[in-house]
Amino acid sequence: MKVLDTRLPGVKRIQPAVHADERGYFLESFQASRYQELLGLTQSFVQSNCSHSKYGVLRGMHFQVLHPQGKLLHVTRGEIFDVVVDLRSTSPTFAQWEGITLSGQSQEQLWIPPGLAHGFVVLSEEADVAYQCTDYYRPGDEACLRWDDPGLAITWPITQPLISAKDRQGLSLKALQAAERLPLAAYHP
Repeated sequence: MKVLDTRLPGVKRIQPAVHADERGYFLESFQASRYQELLGLTQSFVQSNCSHSKYGVLRGMHFQVLHPQGKLLHVTRGEIFDVVVDLRSTSPTFAQWEGITLSGQSQEQLWIPPGLAHGFVVLSEEADVAYQCTDYYRPGDEACLRWDDPGLAITWPITQPLISAKDRQGLSLKALQAAERLPLAAYHP
């Protein structure tokens, strides 16, 4: 297993060992002590989620304010362009974003620490995404960063994605700051 840094502190790309042969493949998608050691995880996962989406669907940019979630994410089928935005106010990369293509073929995982907004757009005909979270989903605590916030200038590979009514209500980073709706997650160097 290889763990690769990204431009955003704490966000890691994980390349698990994939054992493939003529029958298919096997991989260990999570092992607590190994991930704690390699990622510095101190939280436990308390919830697992899966999504199925078709081409062009954009989900995000979501986060929780009072109960920020860390997420360990991977694509089981298809391909996505995954984006995280650093919303940790004391981070040296505050308001910066990172975009990473993930696919079921590569089996690469992404660790997103608490305090970042997260979203993705589907690049394949369909995609299945699975992720584990370090805190429970709380509907009243959720916030949504506008996917096309001009202040962030995220370079999405699809210009006219399919977006839910809820995600169309996302706010710009400036509006979230003014409303004091950024996540309460500290940056830890």
